[in-house]
Amino acid sequence: MLVAFDTAVVISTITAFAFIHAGTGLVVTQIGVAALWLAVLTVLRTRSIDQIGAGITEYKRVVNAGWLSMGIIAVVAVVLEINELRTVLLVAVPIGTIGLLGERWILRRWLNGKARSGYHLSNVVVVGSAVDVAYARAQLQRSAVTTYNVVGTIIDSASNTDRQVIENDHYGMPQVHGIEFTVGLVTETGADAVIVAGPLGGGSNSVRELSWNLESTETQIILVSSLTNVAGPRIRVRPVDGLPMMHVDLPSFTGTTFVLKRTMDIIGSLFALFLLTPILLLLSVLVKRDSAGAVFFNQERVGLRGSHFKMLKFRSMVANAEELKDDLRADNEGNGVLFKMKHDPRVTKVGEWMRKHSLDELPQFYNVLRGDMSLVGPRPPLPDEVAAYTGHTERRLYIKPGLTGLWQVSGRSDLPEEEAVRLDLYYVENWSILGDFMIMWRTLKVMLNGKGAY
Repeated sequence: MLVAFDTAVVISTITAFAFIHAGTGLVVTQIGVAALWLAVLTVLRTRSIDQIGAGITEYKRVVNAGWLSMGIIAVVAVVLEINELRTVLLVAVPIGTIGLLGERWILRRWLNGKARSGYHLSNVVVVGSAVDVAYARAQLQRSAVTTYNVVGTIIDSASNTDRQVIENDHYGMPQVHGIEFTVGLVTETGADAVIVAGPLGGGSNSVRELSWNLESTETQIILVSSLTNVAGPRIRVRPVDGLPMMHVDLPSFTGTTFVLKRTMDIIGSLFALFLLTPILLLLSVLVKRDSAGAVFFNQERVGLRGSHFKMLKFRSMVANAEELKDDLRADNEGNGVLFKMKHDPRVTKVGEWMRKHSLDELPQFYNVLRGDMSLVGPRPPLPDEVAAYTGHTERRLYIKPGLTGLWQVSGRSDLPEEEAVRLDLYYVENWSILGDFMIMWRTLKVMLNGKGAY
């Protein structure tokens, strides 16, 4: 399907460009550009089975294919002095790349929809200690993208019997004790892959022998690294004499990418404030007419490297909300010191509606423009939250807090505290410009849905 749709998008883009750019008349050149572009998409493995359907790597490879195609076209245009190729370089390929990204997003939505219905999943058997197996299963089920369907588990333990003993775990799936029975369970369940969830009792030899035993079944082995919360682009594997060496790039908190991020913040916030001015004025009138008090609410939050700033929001509660908080503290449903109630009596009628769709946070584009916040980042914490930080939680402050972020698109106030911290730390360690665009896109859906907002 990807081959067919990619071909259709590329050919449609080049054909439309040739039709609009009347006078080109170089059919051979158009065919050559399309063939080159499709070849680059293939060479850069933009349709790799292990990347499509989840994560940002697929999108990054499509963008990289566009850049590489533009580079090759530029060289050919200069060497052969084909002036028409310059317009293709500046117009057709960038527009086509956007079309390819849109096509991939649509097909990904279709694939994920089928996966949620139980189709197009990889049936897997999870192998490891009881703790590692339980953790791997929990993470696979927690994932927003359904990819693997666990059809059985193998508990790595000393076997006291020479026969295969199968029992059902609490998920109702078959479970076997002893990795020597892996082949039998794989054959019985028809699994496509075996996930080794952690170190095995027999060491590295166990994994090697397991791979040899599974050769006859043509089952893939997937090794789960003990290094968690590290995004794929930061990991490179380089084998040295049969020993796979995993290189992990250190997270970056300065440099060119942060300049680009700040540039994106300035342009994005200016554009948003200009575009949303009528909506901001309307909401201001609604807030003022709904209840007595100021239109805006300033709340002290902690930003980059522990600096404090005033975060701007539309007032969504009664004017004396802070005075009433002590009377309601026993009903706190928030995470830690963050006070949250699903049915907070202090929230006004307009405020309840604004909160559901995150409209009360729109004035924070001004904080982004000022440099207090970023468009995407960790959730801006309260000073009391920061004072209660333990361990490495303060790493959330290594980059600017965001108007939106992984916390915003993953459940918001419904998330337990430890999961909210994990998502923020994951973002801090693995953020990227393309990842920010994906989070902003997902934010639009969350704003319309309103789930987890109170």
